[in-house]
Amino acid sequence: MPVFLFGKDNSLRRKDREVKDYQEIIKIIDACDCCRLGFVDDKEAYIVPLNFGYEIIGSDLTLFFHSAKEGRKIDLVNKQKSVAFELDCSHKLVEGKEACDYTFLYQSVMGKGKLEIVSEEEEKKHGLSVIMDHYSERKTWSFDSKLLERVNVLKLSVKEISSKAHIS
Repeated sequence: MPVFLFGKDNSLRRKDREVKDYQEIIKIIDACDCCRLGFVDDKEAYIVPLNFGYEIIGSDLTLFFHSAKEGRKIDLVNKQKSVAFELDCSHKLVEGKEACDYTFLYQSVMGKGKLEIVSEEEEKKHGLSVIMDHYSERKTWSFDSKLLERVNVLKLSVKEISSKAHIS
């Protein structure tokens, strides 16, 4: 299971919004339709939104991403293996009488992990199937070998995770 991490000192300012239950965190991930990966590029932050899928084996969480074979993201993956990620969902504005009475409802998950490019064809098929499973009801997919040669599949092994929710 990933280590739960809430800031460098393992604290979270709003303890009332902390999500500690691993299964609840997975439910939040399941409700999300975009995952943002965060890289460091020459001492600057670079964040890229991606479609994703996830799987849990035992208590290990793995995220998969579809990608082009080249570009800034792939250059960064080849330079660094540790990345941050963020997902959020359940957005809703709650209006108030005054400006400071407004609030925003949300659920979010953040973490860190080891990112790698999947090179073996069967693992690429598996990763793409996991992604398709996240977005569709269909469970069986086939992938043309020529297509697989033109795409990358990225695999993120989650090492640290934290979650917050403001849903009421």
